[in-house]
Amino acid sequence: MAKRRRETTEKSIKQRLKEGRGQGRGAEYKPWLNIQDVPSQGLVHRIKGWKTGRVHHLLSKLELSYFYILEWSPRVVDIREQYPLLPLAETLALAEQCGVRHPTDPKSQKSIVITTDFLITLLGEGRPIEQARTVKPAQALLGQRIREKLEIERRFWERRQMDWGVVTEREIPQVLANNIELLHAYRDLSDRLDISDIQLQDTEMVLTRAVMNSDVPLREITARCDRRLGFEPGVSLTVAYHMLATRQWQIDLNQPLDPGGPLAVQASGKNGWQKGLGPCCA
Repeated sequence: MAKRRRETTEKSIKQRLKEGRGQGRGAEYKPWLNIQDVPSQGLVHRIKGWKTGRVHHLLSKLELSYFYILEWSPRVVDIREQYPLLPLAETLALAEQCGVRHPTDPKSQKSIVITTDFLITLLGEGRPIEQARTVKPAQALLGQRIREKLEIERRFWERRQMDWGVVTEREIPQVLANNIELLHAYRDLSDRLDISDIQLQDTEMVLTRAVMNSDVPLREITARCDRRLGFEPGVSLTVAYHMLATRQWQIDLNQPLDPGGPLAVQASGKNGWQKGLGPCCA
């Protein structure tokens, strides 16, 4: 996909506001930055979200890992990435108060709109709770300029009495993120399998009976199921991943998910595994 890197000008900011960037919630939200708007070395990602049903624009592998943790958490109900800190005049004033330079476009030298990587909505007691999270490699936090920019961001959210924090790779349970990445595409099977609802239910029942308290590798169980039900190879493994993605099977996803080994299903139900949901729920 072609990049459309643009210089920041008053006109470009007004155009993004006109497009609805940084506005809306859920499926209607539009991030301030799309992957086409930023330079990259192949590290950006477009992922259709479980919770929002829209495509999310993630600008680093670390953002992607954190996004998967948010997707898996039952407390998180909305994820808004690349959220703009507006109005621009406010962050300019905050930068002046801090005695630091406001971020600028390297080409136009105009002040840019600062963004927070994630604005998260969680289920609270009686009302939703919102948290702002910036995702940075731990090593980057050693840089003076990075800390200056983060101080502007911190003060912006402090004014709004918003819970803001920085997430590094040290706070992200990477095995869990890797497992969710594997399962993420299997929540919706409409574009993956051409089987009826009755066939799907039969397959789920056969697989559940086979995996409970079994030390047979998952790949072998699903291959047997394919042969028994007359499916093409791989259909039952797809259904198994679907059952994990939809929490019909509970397993410890903080352990690597390997179809070449047995699947330690703990119980059947919709609640899912609750451990290790990450810093979003702090």
